[in-house]
Amino acid sequence: MKKFAVITLLALGLGFVAFASPVLAQTAAPAAAAAPPPPKIDSGDTAWMLISSALVLLMTPGLAFFYGGLVRSRNVLNTMMMSLVAMGVIGVTWVLWGYSLAFDVVPGKSGFGEGIEAFIGGLDWVFLNGVQGDAPDSIGYAPTVPHQVFMIYQMMFAIITPALISGAIVERISFKAYFWLLVLWSTFIYSPLAHWVWGKGWLQAIGALDFAGGTVVHISSGVSALVAAWMIGPRRSFGTQSYAPHNVTYVLLGIGLLWFGWFGFNGGSALAANGLAVIAFVNTAIATCAGGLTWLIIEWILRGKPTAVGIASGFLAGLVGITPAAGFVPPIGGILIGSITAVCCFYAVSLRAKLRFDDSLDTYPVHGVGGTVGAILTGVFASKAVNSAGNDGLLNGNFGLVITQIIGVVATYIFAGLGTFIIIKIISAVMSLRVKPNVEEEGLDVPEHGEEAYGQEFEFGGSSVFAPTPAHKSGLEEA
Repeated sequence: MKKFAVITLLALGLGFVAFASPVLAQTAAPAAAAAPPPPKIDSGDTAWMLISSALVLLMTPGLAFFYGGLVRSRNVLNTMMMSLVAMGVIGVTWVLWGYSLAFDVVPGKSGFGEGIEAFIGGLDWVFLNGVQGDAPDSIGYAPTVPHQVFMIYQMMFAIITPALISGAIVERISFKAYFWLLVLWSTFIYSPLAHWVWGKGWLQAIGALDFAGGTVVHISSGVSALVAAWMIGPRRSFGTQSYAPHNVTYVLLGIGLLWFGWFGFNGGSALAANGLAVIAFVNTAIATCAGGLTWLIIEWILRGKPTAVGIASGFLAGLVGITPAAGFVPPIGGILIGSITAVCCFYAVSLRAKLRFDDSLDTYPVHGVGGTVGAILTGVFASKAVNSAGNDGLLNGNFGLVITQIIGVVATYIFAGLGTFIIIKIISAVMSLRVKPNVEEEGLDVPEHGEEAYGQEFEFGGSSVFAPTPAHKSGLEEA
C-alpha cells in the first residue's frame, strides 16, 4: 500500500511538472524578452549601406559637372578640380581624425555625450583604431552593419559638404588657399556639427531633427560660402562682363548625377534596408519633382521662358529642402517641402542678383536658404506616425518642434559663419587667398593646373573649330 501511494505521488508530481512547465515558461518569457538581443550583422542592410555609400560618393563628381558647366570655359577644369580634390583630401583626413571627432563619444546617463563630448567627439577612433569591418560600432549608430560601413558612409557626406562651398568662390580663389580651407573647415566645422546632430551631441539631445544633413551639410556649407565670398571679394570683372554658363549640358548631367546619388544620401540615412529607407527614398523623388516643376512654372510666368538651368536649379532646391525631412514626413509633406523650398530659393537667387553680391554659383541662395527652409518645415510636417524615432510637428499639434528646429538652424549659422571667418583669416595671414589679376583674366585652368579643357578655339572658314594645343602641335611637327 505504501509503495502504491509513493508511486501515485510521483506520477502526480511528474504530471504537474509536465502541465506547469509551459505555463511557467510563458510567465518567464517577458523577462527574457526584456533583454535586447546582441547586435547582429544583417547582409541586406550591409549591402544597402555599401550601395548608398557609392551613390553618395557619385554626388561629388556630379557636383563637379554641375558647377563646371556654370562657369566660363577658361575655368572649368579648376572648378571641377575643387570638387575632386575634396575626395582626396577629406577621404584621408576623415580616416585619420575626422571620423573620430564626429562620432566617438562615451554616452552619459541620458544616452548622449555630456560635458565637452556634447560638442566634439573623442580621439579613440583616430586612424580607425577599433573601427572593425566585421562587427557593429560599440555605441549603436548602425547596429546591423559593420562599423567600417557606417564610417565610410559618413565619409561621403564629409567629402561633398565643403566641396559645395567652392561654388561661391570659383574663378578667383587660389587653389592652394582652397586646399587648406578644405583641411581646416572639414576638421573644425564639419566634424563638430556632425557630432552635434548625429553623434549624440547637444542638438540631438534637445530633439532637433535632421535626417540627412539640412543643417550639417547644406546650411553649414551655404553660410560658409556666403562668408567666404564676402571675405575674398567679387570677381574683378563682376558687373561688367557676362557670366553665362559655358556648357548647360554639363549642368544637366550634373543634376542627374546629383539626383541619382541623393537616393543614397537620403535613403541610406535610414541606416538599414527597411521601411524608413523606402519613405526617405519616395520623399526624395517626389520633393525633387515638385521643386523642379515649381521653379519652371515661376520662371515661365515671370520671365516668359522655362530654362534648362532653371529646372535644374529647381530640382536641386527640392533635393536640398527635403534632406532634413526625408525620413520624418509623409509624401504630401515631401511635395509641399519641395515646392515651398523652390519658391524661396528662386527669390533668394533673384535677390542676390539685385544686391550684386558675387556668390558665383548661388551656393547660399540654394543650399543655405534651401537648408534653412527645409529644416524649419521639418518642424511643421514631421509625424511620429511616419517615424516613431522622430517627433510630431506643428501640423500634429507640437509647435515646440518648430522652436527646436529654429534653435538648430541659428546655432549652425553662428558656428559655421564665425568658424569660417576665423579659418579664412588664418589662411590669409600665411598665403594669398586670390590668384593674381592677370591669372584671373586669363582663366585659372592653365596657370593653376597646366591644362586646358577644350584646347584653343579659333575661326576657320566661317565655322568654329579647335586648334591643337602646343603639346599636340609639337607632336604633329615631329610626325
